Formats: sequence, structure tokens, C-alpha cells
Amino acid sequence: MSRRDDLSPEDRRIWARVAGSVTPSRPKKAARIVPGAVDPEPPAAPPARGPVRARGVAPAYAPAVPAPARARGVPEELEPRRQRRLSRERDPIEARIDLHGHGRFQAQDALTAFLIGAQARGCRSVLVITGQGRRGGGGVIRASVHEWLQGPALRGVVSGFAPAARRHGGDGALYVTIRRGA
Repeated sequence: MSRRDDLSPEDRRIWARVAGSVTPSRPKKAARIVPGAVDPEPPAAPPARGPVRARGVAPAYAPAVPAPARARGVPEELEPRRQRRLSRERDPIEARIDLHGHGRFQAQDALTAFLIGAQARGCRSVLVITGQGRRGGGGVIRASVHEWLQGPALRGVVSGFAPAARRHGGDGALYVTIRRGA
């Protein structure tokens, strides 16, 4: 037995009037989301007719996802002139850390603490000695130190870095310049 069979003739007449007063909505195409695009203006909502409003209905548009902004303060390569001044010791290397003998995680913690402390002491440039790894094949610390220096933990500390001159350790060391403390 269907629901329409349960209706009285009076209920059917009322239902016919209600059904006749409603216009079916047009199916809307989903908004195309393009990464990096400007968020489109949302369509104007139709005026509410009386006290009945739809609840829990998703909007007909999907807001565009904003493009990821370029990370602020990401350390960059040192300018060649600054690197040359450090290698010739025209600008002083105010502190050094040697990460030989440390494990990967221990070295990362030691480097982070060292650089934060150097910034607190007002140092402007330091030397980080990573070593070249076993048999010159590039060790784990040497391979990871660039990532650590650019990571969020040191973003407000490190302003730039570059490979050290041969007499300061060559490929197994880095000059790191430090931002001024806040």
C-alpha cells in the first residue's frame, strides 16, 4: 500500500496545490577547483520564503583551496661576497660546532640548541662541521643538515648557509649566518 492511497480526497487536493506551487530546482554543476585560483564569489542565496528553511544542506559551490604561500624566512645561499669574506676571515667566525661522533637525531638536537644559543649570544656567523662521512661518500649528518637548517625549528634563527672553504673543512663544513635576535 503506497502513501498516496492513505490520503483522503481533501488531502489529495491540498497536496496538489502545494505540489503545483513548487518549482523544481535546476541541477547545478560543481564548481571547478583550480589550485592557486582566486576564490569565486559565492552565488547569491535565494530569498527565504516563510519560516521553512533547509537545514544541513551543503553550499552549491566549493571554496577554492588557497595556494600554499612561500614559506617566510627560509634560509638561502649566502651571497658570494659574504661567503668570500668568511672564507678569508674578514668576517669573524664567532662559534663552531663539530658534529663528528653524533647520531643523526643527537646531531640534529645539538645543532638546534647550538644555533639558538648562538643567536641568543648575538653571533652573526658560525661554522658547522659535519664531516664527509665514511670514505668521503657523504654521511647521514652531512646529507641531512641542509634540511635541518631550512626546517621550521630553525627558520627564525638561520638566515643563510654555504659550503665552507677548504681550510675550514671544505665539503664537510658549512658557514651559517644567523638572524639578529628579536
